[in-house]
Amino acid sequence: MSIAFLLTALVVTITPGTGVIYTLSTALAAGRRAGLLAAVGCTVSLLPHLAAAVTGLAAVLRAGTPAFRVVTWLGVAYLLWMAWSALRDRGPLPVDDGRPPAPAARVIRDGVLLNLLNPKVTVFFVAFLPQFVLPDTPDATLGMLLHGTVFVLVTLVVFAGFALLASALRRRVLARPRVTALLRHGFAASFLALGLGLALTA
Repeated sequence: MSIAFLLTALVVTITPGTGVIYTLSTALAAGRRAGLLAAVGCTVSLLPHLAAAVTGLAAVLRAGTPAFRVVTWLGVAYLLWMAWSALRDRGPLPVDDGRPPAPAARVIRDGVLLNLLNPKVTVFFVAFLPQFVLPDTPDATLGMLLHGTVFVLVTLVVFAGFALLASALRRRVLARPRVTALLRHGFAASFLALGLGLALTA
């Protein structure tokens, strides 16, 4: 495992994307527990993509098959729904309102679906992993699986860090209604942009 791979994996996971945005928005809206659950959900969603990449399914999907288009448009629809959900509640995000926390299964489910319905993640693994694994070696498949697993673990650590940071700043941020409104619109715009970007690949 090279230092170059670890640094590249760190940069890729820190770069804002669907998982980062979902983790941050969940931690700000519902606190540390929910944020960590969101991080787990987004990370778990990488495992099927990794399996597809290692087994070569990504090449079949990316060839323009109907399955690729169907999954892509499902992902677009889900991202647009997340954008609408962020805008639908115009009130301030609650800090301590006495309500029970969001069900863990729902938080994890949303995190899984956001990335699971994005076939570009599988394509990313196909483009990313071979750069650090020699394709002509007998254990190339094992090497891709190992590097992919490390990438998943790096993702979990980074996303958990985002969740802890967002939850630590939650009270300060959400005590200011104007900042809360800006964040809500910012998250909605981010989900919308990601959805439109994904639609352009369909």
